Amino acid sequence: MSQRSVLLVTVLAGALAISACANTVRGVGRDVGNTVDATGAAVDDVAR
Repeated sequence: MSQRSVLLVTVLAGALAISACANTVRGVGRDVGNTVDATGAAVDDVAR
């Protein structure tokens, strides 16, 4: 492979990795938000 091809493959692999990390962080954020909501609802149920 030429240097240009190696560079292109490396850049594409890096972009894919960064995209996967962004999706994971976004998913964790949703999970934490859902946990907070569920905890708040449980506290409200106990308080009644």
